[in-house]
Amino acid sequence: MKESATIMIGSKPTLITHSTTPLRFLIMDAPRPNNLHLYIKECKRHNVTDVVRVCEPTYLNTDLINAGIQLHEMPYPDGHSPPDEILNRWLDLVNDRFFANPNPSLVNNATIAVHCVAGLGRAPVLVAIALIEFATMDPVDAVVLIRKHRRGAINEKQLNWLESYQRRYKSGGGGGCCIVM
Repeated sequence: MKESATIMIGSKPTLITHSTTPLRFLIMDAPRPNNLHLYIKECKRHNVTDVVRVCEPTYLNTDLINAGIQLHEMPYPDGHSPPDEILNRWLDLVNDRFFANPNPSLVNNATIAVHCVAGLGRAPVLVAIALIEFATMDPVDAVVLIRKHRRGAINEKQLNWLESYQRRYKSGGGGGCCIVM
């Protein structure tokens, strides 16, 4: 008699949204070849257009491409803050998807999925940065919002780095550089 193993998603993907912006992010742990189809199903449910992988590859991109989802490789070491090159690519992607070139067929519903190994460190840090940059959230408020939906996200070292993070992105989004009086 053959045993049938149940294939599951590691931890439930977490949708993070901001009420006054079109920002929508799905934070996930890293899919594996044997459960990637479940992650793709979850991505489709949330209108994911792009997946950002910030860890080492654990699956091939073929199934994502076949599902119409673009994979962006933005790896950086676990336990570290994202380097400038990764930050710039991330912020450009967020700006392009939600502000500069939004997909008209997904208006107010497009989502960027982002994952690291466990979905608790690198991926939530990038989402926090997007909230700081494009929703002009205070860093602590961004972390509180993420932790409200994804318990255990963002460790103390990452929180300290985010607290000292200075907004830097000059294009699109909710912030801008002007004050209307």
